[in-house]
Amino acid sequence: MGQHLAMAARLIDVDPELAHLHAISASRRGGRIASVRETLGLTAYTIGDFALALRELRTFRRISGSFDQVALEVDCERGLERPDRALELGRSVDRSKLSDLAAANLAIAMSGARLDQGNAQLALAELEIPQLQPDTAFAYSPTLFSAYAEVLTELERISEASTWLARADAAQQALDDAYGTPEEAEEFEVFTEYEEPAEAPQKDGE
Repeated sequence: MGQHLAMAARLIDVDPELAHLHAISASRRGGRIASVRETLGLTAYTIGDFALALRELRTFRRISGSFDQVALEVDCERGLERPDRALELGRSVDRSKLSDLAAANLAIAMSGARLDQGNAQLALAELEIPQLQPDTAFAYSPTLFSAYAEVLTELERISEASTWLARADAAQQALDDAYGTPEEAEEFEVFTEYEEPAEAPQKDGE
């Protein structure tokens, strides 16, 4: 099981379909383990299976008590073309209990749901959170700043959008200077043995 989880994590950005197969294999051995359900949810999200991803990430949250992936749950509702449910889920979260990263990701997902509804002004308001600090660079800053710029563009506030895009670039450069850019992936032997799933992972209680 552990090797399947490791391979899923290693492959998710380069071969998401294979990563998903490894996650399925892990789930057949450890379906009651939070990290297994999280991994299966992440790989399902990556390949666009939003219904499965939503189910698995919801189960991960229930088992672990963690809200780290709630933004992806909101995004899954969006992927299923249910922006109303996405917003309802996001509003149900106590944001004071979220890490700054999780709060920023949730704001971005909520903003996207507002855009899905055609309300750019409310989409902008969703992003105006304490983490939107133009003079500091955190791991979430480039993505948050870019999302803010995108909504400003939607509102035809082009000059402000350009400013926030420049801030996103500056934040990314600051992070690269502080931590370095990702190095080329090390060579490794890909573990390709996985159990061919006879059926889809069972739902809870089945």
